Amino acid sequence: MNISLPRISMAELFLGKVLVKNNRDQDELDTEREVWERLENRVVLLYFADSGSPRCREFSPLLKDFFVKLTDEFYVNRASQLALVYVSRDRSEEQHEDFLKDMPKRWLLVRFEDEEFRRDLENQFSVSEVPVLVVLKPSGQVISPNAVDEVERLGPPCFKNWQEVSEIIDRSFLLPEFCDDHASRSVSDPIRRIKYKVESDSKKKERKRSDDDDDGGGGGEGGGGAGFF
Repeated sequence: MNISLPRISMAELFLGKVLVKNNRDQDELDTEREVWERLENRVVLLYFADSGSPRCREFSPLLKDFFVKLTDEFYVNRASQLALVYVSRDRSEEQHEDFLKDMPKRWLLVRFEDEEFRRDLENQFSVSEVPVLVVLKPSGQVISPNAVDEVERLGPPCFKNWQEVSEIIDRSFLLPEFCDDHASRSVSDPIRRIKYKVESDSKKKERKRSDDDDDGGGGGEGGGGAGFF
C-alpha cells in the first residue's frame, strides 16, 4: 500500500531543532553541522514509540538488536550507514528516561520537552498508532512509512534493501578522511604493519651484525659463548 507522505530534505526536517545523544548526559547536537554530520549519507530511521505500550515493549528489544547488529563493531567490521532518531510518545519524562537506559548509545533523540516538534513529526509522517518506524533516504524521501513488520520478519538483512534504494555512497569508495575514525584506522593499519615489519627486520640485521662482530673479536672460549644462535 502506497501512502503519500511529504518529501522533505533531512536539513529541512531538523532545521533549527536540537537532537540529543542517548548517553548519560544526553549531550545536545547543538549546531546544524553536528546534526548533519550524524545523519548525512545514512539511511535514517525515525522511531515513534510509547514505552508503556505492550506492542512497543514487544518490538523495541527487536529494534535494539537490529540496530546493534548493524552498527556495533562486535558484529560487523564496519558500522552500517544507519542512524536512528527516537521520537517519544511516553507519558512522562521518567518513563522516557527509564526506557532509554536499555537502548543503544548511538541512538539520537528528540528532546522530551520539545513536545511541539514531536507532534509536528507525528503529523508529517501520519503517525496515529505506535510503534512506527519510518525509513528515510539521506535526502529525506520516504523509503518505508512503517518498517516494523519488515524488521520483525527479516531482521538485519532488510537493511540491504533500504541501502540499494537509498542513494547513499558506499564508504568503501570514500577517501579515509571522509570515513569514521574507526574506518580510517583500519585503512592505515596495513601501512603501519609494513613499517613495523621493515623496522623489525632492520633491527634484527643490526643485532646479527653486532653478534658476528662480537664472535670474531672475542677469541678463544669467550667467542664460543654465543651458542644461542
